[in-house]
Amino acid sequence: MLTIGQLAAYAGVTVRAVRHYHQVGLLPEPDRDASGYRRYGATAAVALIKIRTLANAGVPLAEIGRLLDAGEAAFAAAIRRIDDRLRDEIDRLETSRKQIAGLTAGDGLALPPAVVRYLDRLRELGISERMLSGERDGWILLAARWPDRVHEFGAMKLAQLDDPRLVRLYRLLSEIMDGDSADDPRLAEAADIMVELTEEAEAAGALEVRGNAQDEQLFALLNSYADESDPRAERMRELMRARGWSGWIHAERVD
Repeated sequence: MLTIGQLAAYAGVTVRAVRHYHQVGLLPEPDRDASGYRRYGATAAVALIKIRTLANAGVPLAEIGRLLDAGEAAFAAAIRRIDDRLRDEIDRLETSRKQIAGLTAGDGLALPPAVVRYLDRLRELGISERMLSGERDGWILLAARWPDRVHEFGAMKLAQLDDPRLVRLYRLLSEIMDGDSADDPRLAEAADIMVELTEEAEAAGALEVRGNAQDEQLFALLNSYADESDPRAERMRELMRARGWSGWIHAERVD
């Protein structure tokens, strides 16, 4: 026969836990012996080990009571359900671990390989981290809207970096963003390059056509993000409009 301390140690719980199980009715509390101590036998030890195992598995105490009172078949079925739930939780945690591990992957956390290669190429070209951060966040917005096409867009943008004019544009904008001037004169050169590239894309039929309301929302978000990231974005749009275009994120001709 075991004292409450011995029972607790044997089952791997605290004395306080045993007393709590008494209070909630999970573990019957034995009568005191002649010396005034409560003594526990093998039945109590088995019950306590079951309670501890179920509680450690996350089973609520109220449910544990029903399980202990269930017949063998019902108990086995309930254990299978608990096992299934634990497997689902393990899968969820594994997914979370991969996502957490992805935090060390930088750009690869939320973007496909094609876009990551594009951003890596910009980094190789000497584009500033501030500029890269804006590019990456813009791609995150785009990937959320067009998850099935973002690979295609990434590959297309990477190929476009073979054009020295686009490289010059990125370097210009990178230098401008790292500067302090609210109306950097180099913005005019950037606008000229943008117009030249946009008009070539228009002639080739490569400009994106506006689609549904969700597409419009994406373009609005990208414009808003540009404004939030750098106050010179508004000035850039003014320069583009003066050259006959509504903007650069989704360019359209204007009168």
